[in-house]
Amino acid sequence: MKGMLKYLSPFAPDQSGAVSVLYDMGGITVICDAGGCTGNICGFDEPRWTDSPRPVFSAGLRDMDAILGRDDKLVEKLGAVSGKTGAPFAAIVGTPVPAVIATDFRALTHMTEKRCGLPAVAVECTGTNLYDKGASDTYMALFKKFALDDTEPDRSAVGVLGMIPLEISRKDGVRYVRSAYADSVRRCFLCYGMGSGIEDIKRAGSVSKNIVVSPSGLAAAKYLKKRFGTPYIIDYPFITDELQEKFRQLAGKRVLVIHQQVAADKARKIIESAGGDCVVCGSWFMQPSEIKRDADIAFSTEQQFMDTAASGEFDVIAADPLMKRAARAAGFDGEFIEFNHFAVSGDLDDDI
Repeated sequence: MKGMLKYLSPFAPDQSGAVSVLYDMGGITVICDAGGCTGNICGFDEPRWTDSPRPVFSAGLRDMDAILGRDDKLVEKLGAVSGKTGAPFAAIVGTPVPAVIATDFRALTHMTEKRCGLPAVAVECTGTNLYDKGASDTYMALFKKFALDDTEPDRSAVGVLGMIPLEISRKDGVRYVRSAYADSVRRCFLCYGMGSGIEDIKRAGSVSKNIVVSPSGLAAAKYLKKRFGTPYIIDYPFITDELQEKFRQLAGKRVLVIHQQVAADKARKIIESAGGDCVVCGSWFMQPSEIKRDADIAFSTEQQFMDTAASGEFDVIAADPLMKRAARAAGFDGEFIEFNHFAVSGDLDDDI
């Protein structure tokens, strides 16, 4: 069975990625579900929920609401909430239920704006895609809706795209960004999705450059470059000194690095900088052509990963700890280096 998982857990879905980007934006986030998707997101896929909860709500769809498409009830609930929170905008996130009944999200946003007097965006998640697709679509929806054309250039401002806990496996990402670019200490980092709100989205056209730290931020970076001429670089500044040293010691070995593609490629470059020349990146998620090499592997099933681990082609696998048991079960007896990916296992790297 193609989708069967014996050793791995299901990865974070697209609605989780969407909510993660919206989490610090300051708006009202409504998840169109009966309650289960919201519970999964806040309970498992959003590590900030326990420390700093945000206005994330379930639409609370009942059977007849879903069957009859009672959008007016959702809008009515949203109107009641908006009057109490003072939020500057509303975001509606799809799940499998509205996908199955073909909810008209464009009409839903228009109804919301008219009823609540708030600008609204919708992200048409289906629950069948992975978190990076939902995050990418959300970035695009926010910048297209809210980014202003008449902002003054600000050479001290740098945007950071794709920085959400699901991608970087930590809640203290802003600290790492500032530390990594210490020569730009006077700069203001707008970390869209972690610490930066909707006002920063509005002035996105003024920043001097964007840093893309995961594939989910790349489409938005390209859009901002086309619209405003903002240059971007691709980098991943979240690998600890200890882990970097472990990677440097792998020179001369055949290494498979598995993570989101930007993180995996950064690990590869660290190994290559120490003299390594046999490093392959693998990912279950987006693999942009800008950072993907011909030998890199796009995983789609657990069995495919196990076959790769058992192939004898690699001396070392660097991946999320959850993948270790699958690799061992497949017969891989080489070195395994833990390289956490929160969207895979729910484990963070935070040391604060």
